[in-house]
Amino acid sequence: MLNSAKLNAKLVAATLGALTIGAMAFTSPATAAPLPLFPFFAPQQQYAPPPAQAVPDDEETAGPYELPARLKRQVVNYPSHEAPGTIIIDTPNTYLYLIMGNGQAMRYGIGVGRQGFTWSGTQTIVRKAEWPDWTPPPEMIARQPYLPRHMAGGPGNPLGARAMYLGGTVYRIHGTNAPHTIGTRVSSGCLRLVNEDVIDLYNRVRVGTKVIVLPMDRRADSASGKRG
Repeated sequence: MLNSAKLNAKLVAATLGALTIGAMAFTSPATAAPLPLFPFFAPQQQYAPPPAQAVPDDEETAGPYELPARLKRQVVNYPSHEAPGTIIIDTPNTYLYLIMGNGQAMRYGIGVGRQGFTWSGTQTIVRKAEWPDWTPPPEMIARQPYLPRHMAGGPGNPLGARAMYLGGTVYRIHGTNAPHTIGTRVSSGCLRLVNEDVIDLYNRVRVGTKVIVLPMDRRADSASGKRG
């Protein structure tokens, strides 16, 4: 009996102690962090991912290419003894002049042949074509074997929207799908204009138009159609 009474007293004391600790946990100041009653079952804390960096949209920032002012189509003073309707290619300054008479000409910015591929002389437009097909000549394929053997006309064609073929040569006045090359020396001898300008020129000239290509040094023209 005595041992049972002592055991009961210990159980009562343990119970009172547990109740006291629980009461203290629930009556602690609001600023103190409450102790978890079941720490092993506490939910894991979730962290928000860092905000993603904004990526600029190239399509929004990149606009259409605009030619420098000097290369834009414009009427200029250009005294010449050539008849109205004649085309003069100013190779060193990358201009094409269409003689209008009365000391004036329509001037277009052009791209010309790269080093080793310029030429000079007098030719005639023998054919005109809209959205022409492109068949690279054998000598061009020999230099650049990766070129297609034939490409149908269209916006992706290197000849662009229009082409005017010069005599019996492989050279043409044509458009381009690379307007940033206007004013540069990049071609294999052909003369290129932006598509808007080549369409304008195409509508102003006819088959039989005389084309004078000035040499890089502006001295007397070399043999017709030959590279300088």
